[in-house]
Amino acid sequence: MILRGSDWCAISIEDLGKIDCDPGAVGISDKTLHIRILEQPPLGNGYRRQMTFRQHIRAILVLGLPLVGSHLAQFAVGLVDTIMLGWYDVTVLAASVLATSFFFVVFIMGAGFAFAVMPMVAEAAGRDDSQRVRRVTRMGLWLSVLYAALFLPFMIWSEAILLLLGQKETLSALAQDYLRIAGFGLFPALLVMVLKSQLSALERTQVVFWVTIAGVGVNAALNWVLIFGNLGMPELGIRGAALASVMTHLASLLAIGLYVRFHPALAPYALFQRIWRSDWPAFGEVFRLGWPIGLTNLAETALFAASAVLMGLLGTLPLAAHGIAIQIASGTFMVHIGLSQAATIRAGRALGRGDMEGLGRGGQAAFALSMGFVVLTVILFLTLPELLLTGFLSPDEVAREEIIAIGTTLLAVAALFQLVDAGQIMALGMLRGIQDTRIPMFYAAFSYWVMGFPASYVLGIMLGFGGVGIWLGLVMGLLFASVLLWWRFLRLFGRMAAARA
Repeated sequence: MILRGSDWCAISIEDLGKIDCDPGAVGISDKTLHIRILEQPPLGNGYRRQMTFRQHIRAILVLGLPLVGSHLAQFAVGLVDTIMLGWYDVTVLAASVLATSFFFVVFIMGAGFAFAVMPMVAEAAGRDDSQRVRRVTRMGLWLSVLYAALFLPFMIWSEAILLLLGQKETLSALAQDYLRIAGFGLFPALLVMVLKSQLSALERTQVVFWVTIAGVGVNAALNWVLIFGNLGMPELGIRGAALASVMTHLASLLAIGLYVRFHPALAPYALFQRIWRSDWPAFGEVFRLGWPIGLTNLAETALFAASAVLMGLLGTLPLAAHGIAIQIASGTFMVHIGLSQAATIRAGRALGRGDMEGLGRGGQAAFALSMGFVVLTVILFLTLPELLLTGFLSPDEVAREEIIAIGTTLLAVAALFQLVDAGQIMALGMLRGIQDTRIPMFYAAFSYWVMGFPASYVLGIMLGFGGVGIWLGLVMGLLFASVLLWWRFLRLFGRMAAARA
């Protein structure tokens, strides 16, 4: 039953569930409910009361905590590689820092299409448009496969690229050994990201969490067998870590693919039915939203990878200390990424409902949670740096004390850039939620590469402040990004709210 206009009308109680209107009841008589039909249709799936700030906090936590956990688990895969390779050999550890930085730069740029799927599915879910959910997810899968095929050659012949960047021959050769195997894991890794984005936007974050947790265990077991040559297997060293990562990505893809295919609640989306059929309008939409996200990811990730290159110019020990410190800082940053994605989903759903007040209040709640965690992180980095660093090194490592001394200083600087890094990733999450990605890409690129990287080079290399100078340059770039991106969001949000007032 469809009712329009602003007149009062009467319907039977039995028919009430068949209409979508604001239940402004004025009386019931003879089993008839008198209601008023609004000129402006209600938000989303019928009438909804506005949530309080506390309710938004709770909603962000319910949605975001599994996302935080899944990001921490995903980070743990790389962490296990770092720890085990650190126990194996410090030179191999330094090479793995270069290799995984290279891989992550390529991976995170391609993940832009997966990140584009998330707000698009969230908005479609806010409008109950299951067909659009299916269309954008499928084309996200297509784009991910095409991207992986395009960039695989860069993995296979990565040694020449690393030598061109000034890295030592030994480290470059070892890094290529890793990437020639790990590069094939780009296909399943990106496909998993798309499926996780769809499930997260549909607020099925628990399965995302558990699949990622299982991947940590699989990766650790495979590393133990393949790196060190246990259970009768050959000792493969850095190649064993790469092979373990590929096998883990494949296992994760199988698990999450089976869930999407066979879970009854996801049957209406029929994601894999005739997946070979093209959908060029949806392909174009995902591409247009995704490539700026990918380049934004590239700009930030390449900044940190470039910082590893600068640290490599200082020597093997500073590079190893940098790799450990950046792993620790990245681990805590996973919390902010999870909260940022929760903010993206909540914003996307609010956008689909046309709920500007809920969008703004949800963003405030997500930002407050992120800043609260920053306080805890700063305290941890400043008070317990040695405890955090020692687990990455063998007790018998000759250079153990020197690496810990360098890493302690770097963590002190990391306490500062946690604040600005959290600020900019939360702003990006809100902007992606309202599907604004192109201008933020330019703001981010300017902040990271015009402000951040030159500052790192000048402070760290030219002025001789070493690793501390390099990391202070990172802080400057992230600070500019945070200010510009929040200004952009607040400006757009004000316009959107005024337009709907």
